[in-house]
Amino acid sequence: MQKGKSVAVLALVLMLSLLATGCSGGGEGGDKAGGTPEPIVLKAGHAVAEAHPYHLGLEKFKQIVEEKTAGAVKIDIYANGTLGSERDMIEGLQLGTLDLVVTSTGPVINFVPEMGVVDLPFIFSSREHAYKVLDGEIGQGLLQKFNDIGIVGLAFWENGFRHLTNSKRPVNSVKDIKGLKIRTMENEVHQAAFKELGADPTPMAWGEVYTALQQGTIDGQENPVPIIYNMKIYEVQKYLALTGHFYSPALLLAGKKCFDKLTPKQQEIFKSAAVEAAKYEREQIKLQEDEQLSKLEELGMVITRPDKNALREATKAVYDKYQDVFGQETIQKILEADS
Repeated sequence: MQKGKSVAVLALVLMLSLLATGCSGGGEGGDKAGGTPEPIVLKAGHAVAEAHPYHLGLEKFKQIVEEKTAGAVKIDIYANGTLGSERDMIEGLQLGTLDLVVTSTGPVINFVPEMGVVDLPFIFSSREHAYKVLDGEIGQGLLQKFNDIGIVGLAFWENGFRHLTNSKRPVNSVKDIKGLKIRTMENEVHQAAFKELGADPTPMAWGEVYTALQQGTIDGQENPVPIIYNMKIYEVQKYLALTGHFYSPALLLAGKKCFDKLTPKQQEIFKSAAVEAAKYEREQIKLQEDEQLSKLEELGMVITRPDKNALREATKAVYDKYQDVFGQETIQKILEADS
């Protein structure tokens, strides 16, 4: 066998072995010699770099859980899409091959369609507005819907307000977006919004994006500042427009097959730890965004600040398209919570 093929086979074997078991150890008779129960070892995955707040939040969650369970539950964290795309990992929760995932809302609409309401353009005016909705009755109702698909929604975390980058030109108005081939998440609401802006939305798994930008297969992408910085998008994109067109929550999800094997006390620890870690993770998003904007400018990105009112006006038709899907009453409640 050629060396390159051998390396590829070994990498495939490693990935399959990581996915092979979930919720391993402990609980059901897994005792060490001497009668001490084996700890339950859980696998947690996410798709971005270790420097990103997703990873920092998971480390905080791990710390809280391991301390409060006195080591009876341990968590191993896998970053950078090691366990697959976000969609792959969500499916892993359902299959019981993965235990915990921090994911953007991008692929979630394919599992819980009602979640798409939080992806409407400009539906949240500020972080505080988003937190009020997501941590309140509407958000908690959305988390409950995951129970129907074999997943436990533990808490809303944060990805942040999404901004537009491209390699063609500075974006100062809607007309500057027209014709740009923009990578979007696999989310039909996002795609609909970019069509209204005159762009060519191109859904693509995150692991493929950097190479596609580098090769010019796509002109740009849209993401919060911490993703743009931590994933080094500035290396392949010249222009950053602070459009804030979507607020992007993140979700901490657990596989129900694994969650149900925890004791009631451990389950409560998970729920409270998820909320505590959410506060920490959101703080890290804000800190990184504030620091990294100036760093991106120093690294050569041209930063513009388009008129958000014009962008909001241009995407109004998306609300008309989806009001029957998400419910006009729910949309109105979210908008009215901004007070």
